[in-house]
Amino acid sequence: MTVATIARLEITLDDVEPAVQRRVEVPLKIRLDRLHLVFQAAIGWSNSHLYEIRAGGVGWGMVDPDWGDGPMDASKSRLLDVLEDMGVKTLKYLYDFGDGWEHTVKIERIADALPGLSYPVLIDAKGRCPPEDVGGPPGYDELLNILASPKHKRHAEIIEWLGATFDARDAGTQNLADAVDALARKWSRKPKDTSKIKPKIPN
Repeated sequence: MTVATIARLEITLDDVEPAVQRRVEVPLKIRLDRLHLVFQAAIGWSNSHLYEIRAGGVGWGMVDPDWGDGPMDASKSRLLDVLEDMGVKTLKYLYDFGDGWEHTVKIERIADALPGLSYPVLIDAKGRCPPEDVGGPPGYDELLNILASPKHKRHAEIIEWLGATFDARDAGTQNLADAVDALARKWSRKPKDTSKIKPKIPN
């Protein structure tokens, strides 16, 4: 029996303070469209915008037939292939082309998977994911400044818009781990064996 191989990745959201960082372990042969979903779950994004994974000047994402110069199909490439073909140890992940959330993804190590453990899995989380549609890193910085200034004229407006208290240092690790685990359980489900199902014989 061949032992599966996993990659430990460190994902850092660029140009954001307090730091937003995640460590995840994923199958080395994971498709890039699924890797995108792992990033979304681990960081806390809502998967409501376009994305692109880049390495060595090549990009993968959702293919738009009307956009001839767009990224290659992420569903047809695997992490293993990208690392071997491009010879890189760092990827870039862009989420939401409007807000421009750039992430740096470092491959920390390649190792054998642990027996009985389903992947992907969240290893560590620091910092809370910024709210969606806040205007990228500059907008997020402005939002945090407003939250820290109760006398700011937009303070009440921002509190109402967020709909809850917001602690930029609290990653909400358990919720993120549950979201990543849900992907692992979904992808590890074995299809039902229909070979033993007896066909109904008509009367």
